[in-house]
Amino acid sequence: MPERRGRRPHLLPRLRHHLRRSPRWLLCAAAALASAPTLAAEGAGGLKPCRLQAVETEAMCGSVRRPLDPAQPDGPAIDVHYAVLPSLAQNKRADPVFFFAGGPGQSAIDLAGSVSRLLGRVSNRRDIVLIDQRGTGRSAPLKCLDESPMRPLREQVDMARQSTALADCRERLRALPHGDLRHFTTWVAVQDAEAVRQALGAGSVNLVGASYGTRAALEYQRQFPTRVRRAVLDGVAPPDMVLPVASSTDNQAALDALWAACEAEAACRGRFPALRESWRRLLDSLPREAVVAHPMTGHSETLVFTRAMVLGLVRQPLYSPVLASALPLAVSEAADGRFGALVGLGTALGGGRRGQGVAAGMHFSVICAEDLPRAAAAADPTGADFGDSFTVLYQRVCADWPRGDVPAAFYTVPPAPAPALLLSGAIDPATPPRHAARLAQALGAKAVHVVVPNAGHGVMAIGCLRDVVFRFINAADDAAALRVDAGCAASVPRPPAFVPPAAGGRS
Repeated sequence: MPERRGRRPHLLPRLRHHLRRSPRWLLCAAAALASAPTLAAEGAGGLKPCRLQAVETEAMCGSVRRPLDPAQPDGPAIDVHYAVLPSLAQNKRADPVFFFAGGPGQSAIDLAGSVSRLLGRVSNRRDIVLIDQRGTGRSAPLKCLDESPMRPLREQVDMARQSTALADCRERLRALPHGDLRHFTTWVAVQDAEAVRQALGAGSVNLVGASYGTRAALEYQRQFPTRVRRAVLDGVAPPDMVLPVASSTDNQAALDALWAACEAEAACRGRFPALRESWRRLLDSLPREAVVAHPMTGHSETLVFTRAMVLGLVRQPLYSPVLASALPLAVSEAADGRFGALVGLGTALGGGRRGQGVAAGMHFSVICAEDLPRAAAAADPTGADFGDSFTVLYQRVCADWPRGDVPAAFYTVPPAPAPALLLSGAIDPATPPRHAARLAQALGAKAVHVVVPNAGHGVMAIGCLRDVVFRFINAADDAAALRVDAGCAASVPRPPAFVPPAAGGRS
């Protein structure tokens, strides 16, 4: 049924007001966070001065020429681009910080503004190096879908349309000079990062990975253990994690935790006393046609909301506790046929904001090669509500996607050669603590795992955790790094549910 309008105040302006008043670190938690290494000498590796968006100081940019296929060093080549945010200290440390972005598919260089603020203290002593992993940003990009937030909603939320668009994009990408999609896997990409280290002349590096970037950091550490001084892994995605399958379990856990939080909070419980029933009623009503206003353009669109679409819209705000705080209201509204608030929340973390877009071609080149072949043997149960809809999407796209070879050693995790700090948000719907806990056991005595009770996806943006990361990297020796106190994480609160003032009546 069409979305109904009446005398009640429009919800999205109130939601935006609520989010503007919320801590900025929570709004940033779902975005891939970044950091990078040191500049051995100004001008090393062919670096030239450059300006990066949202970075106040001048950066240095360069590239390394790399074979598309490592087995054919004289074959087609690509340029892997990187940027260095130079330390301003006169006596800076010689070991830079290498950042590995998330996704897979995000550009590290496009995250430069966020990184420069996030690692501000670290950059006082060390250069930060941002590498656009092959297939992203400026490094032989494999971009598919239009990331503009102004594009029609049906193109943003309809999975069937996305599958068709990805099939078309796959053929366009294959026609590019660098279009052999088999050579964009993680184990190949980290060899590019090693080439950057060599170009900069750095003897050792500190690694910072966010989300998928933790997988890349782990693979770099596996292949080049003697080059790693410290590793910070925020939102751990181990190499043996089967993304589409694990997502069902992890999304369900985050959603169940949200329902429980509402029931434990007097204001939320009072306003939404039958929240779980509203959720069940919403799912049982699908598919359902409704008219919604585009959150960015205001234009009305008629959409047929399917179960997969609604689950996708709910999944996105779970990444950020601030956005998730408005889900009880949005779900209750949608159960009554008003989908505007749910669409607004579900697209709030989408493309259009600098650095948050994903190069879909690189994303599927990684997942189709590394994760999906192991889906049938994955031990994760499916979430009661989320089921296998996410896996089905990847199976459909990966069926015809060129698939690179992945060595068996890629899925192994040797003991950590250097101190590793693992960070997890307890209510993260994508990389919750269970993955980092398993990895910490494999890494052994040099791994420390910190769980932030009320944080979502990405915790380095939390004020006190920034200080923890700085002290961990800056510690003079391994023993001091492993003793870094992260107790401040326990006091981070969960944002209260968004409960707008009662309206004069419903139409």
